[in-house]
Amino acid sequence: MSKRALTGVKPTGTFHIGNYLGAVRPALELADSGYECFYFIANYHSLTTLNDKKQMEELTYHHTASWLALGAQEKNITLYLQSDIPQIFEMAWVLSCFTTKGLLERAHAYKDAVARGYKVINHGLFSYPVLMAADIVTFDTNFVPVGKDQKQHVEIARDIAGAFNNTFGSVLQLPQPLIREEVMTVPGTDGQKMSKSYNNIIPVFATPDEIRKIISKVKTDSSKVEEPKDPDKCILYNVYKLLAPADKVQALRKRYLDGGMSWKEAKDTLADMVIDYFAPARTRYDDLMNNKAEIHKILKANAEKAKVIAEGTMARVRKAIGII
Repeated sequence: MSKRALTGVKPTGTFHIGNYLGAVRPALELADSGYECFYFIANYHSLTTLNDKKQMEELTYHHTASWLALGAQEKNITLYLQSDIPQIFEMAWVLSCFTTKGLLERAHAYKDAVARGYKVINHGLFSYPVLMAADIVTFDTNFVPVGKDQKQHVEIARDIAGAFNNTFGSVLQLPQPLIREEVMTVPGTDGQKMSKSYNNIIPVFATPDEIRKIISKVKTDSSKVEEPKDPDKCILYNVYKLLAPADKVQALRKRYLDGGMSWKEAKDTLADMVIDYFAPARTRYDDLMNNKAEIHKILKANAEKAKVIAEGTMARVRKAIGII
């Protein structure tokens, strides 16, 4: 069986360590494992919540440059803008004609909006799963890497594509979720899951001084310098161990348990790790953000590659439904 994997990221909020560990690093590992990877910046998906032109532009550049700086291009990952592939939106209309209202009402995003008491739920939010299904099936995707909580997205795409195939035959590839059992919860500066919603992130591409300032505010307990400290209950250690090599993690763990380390030293140790770990990527990121023409050049080349597949899928669909 082919091993084409596809996933997307909405360009909302500042790119942070949780994004890297939860999305980018696993994506790079998939590419190393022999998967043909198509990843995209889901800018049209952002319209359900983002209605600021300047923010849309800035965040699209920011997230694109982040993925590129962290190695997407070197790993031969086809990174493209959703907006550059018109076939996705044609596919979304076709799929919408095979999607029931009941199926959309069971979608997590819609149910969450209702539970939160949203006074206005726009059509974009309600039909979000249809566009997501189009993102997937337009590229004959075999696998969609997701955490357990996102499995429904792939199941809905599979249901919609299956409904189409039940009418017109085996035209669309039915995707499968590629469940990442090891997906970790990255703690934020307050101990909750790192998220822009909680304003508790450690940005990847902030300046070293900004990173040190943010980490200096991480919550710690009141234990004194000479006292042993429990690393497993420490936000600083639990972020450090996700980035550092095993020998350094063990060395730091011993320092916690032996006592004699101040919280300032622990914070400086994490800050040094974050700054050093992302230093090459930060240089690449700054270069890209100062040369947006290079970003456009890469995206255009990747979009051309992606369009070949999208056009082939849509040609099959048009033939099946009788569009002449």
